[in-house]
Amino acid sequence: MLRSLFSGVSGMKSQQTKLDVIGNNIANVNTTSFKSARVTFKDMLSQTLQGASAPAGGKGGTNPKQAGLGVSVAAIDTNMTQGALQPTGRATDLAIEGNGFFIVSDGIEKRYTRDGAFSIDKDGYLITSEGLHVMGFRNDNIDDEIAEDNIPTLSNEDEFDNTDFNNIQNIRIPLKAVVGDGEIKLTSIGIDKDGMVKAIYGDTTVKIGQIVTANFQNPVGLYKNGGNTYSASSNSGEPQLGLAASSGYGTIQQGILEMSNVDLANEFTEMIITSRAFQANSRTITTSDEILQELLNLKR
Repeated sequence: MLRSLFSGVSGMKSQQTKLDVIGNNIANVNTTSFKSARVTFKDMLSQTLQGASAPAGGKGGTNPKQAGLGVSVAAIDTNMTQGALQPTGRATDLAIEGNGFFIVSDGIEKRYTRDGAFSIDKDGYLITSEGLHVMGFRNDNIDDEIAEDNIPTLSNEDEFDNTDFNNIQNIRIPLKAVVGDGEIKLTSIGIDKDGMVKAIYGDTTVKIGQIVTANFQNPVGLYKNGGNTYSASSNSGEPQLGLAASSGYGTIQQGILEMSNVDLANEFTEMIITSRAFQANSRTITTSDEILQELLNLKR
């Protein structure tokens, strides 16, 4: 009876954990690039009441007698499948179609995200909604010194090295530049499928930089940091940097965002199953309590 009580408790705790995960999935049904999670269970240790015996003396063998001691959470896995792509029309909204993550940084550490809802700050840096800088290669004529008298001189003949992945920087799109004979304000930007960022100043198109993406041997092993960002773990493997549109890195789509991959029909079905399992475990506890009460009444 005591075993059944504790088994019921372990079942209720495990089902509550699953319900927590389901609730989080449903809460993030409209979160950009959110990846849903699932819970799997495993049985806990079993108490051996009698060991197994081999056939001997004309008798057959006997199987072990074991009573289970409950259930526990085996894993909480992240579903990394692609979410639906939703057009937005904003030039700085990007989505990765296929494998890969954008690399973002707070100046101290690098993080990884599928959320491409970017914008441009007052200094021209491409940033996330939380102000993290998007990383990649940058035109050598563009530096980090922000001043009225430090306006970069750009040309449609500018080229830059996009092979040294140890030297990626914050991508900056100058809001005005010296192009040709004069100073011209930024007109618009375009981002190719390989992540090449092109800025248009008047009638001149200039290559500003190129977004670098990262891939992992085991993306399910990434840590979730909140804010739609991930960081590497000991089981995700080290990030492998590369360019979009190359093998294994997907392509970048401009003016599009990746939606959550939460399946509401599946989540509500799992919620019903979890609720019933929770009730069944609570009934185990109630029944065990009734039997204990009957034992106490034997003395009356």
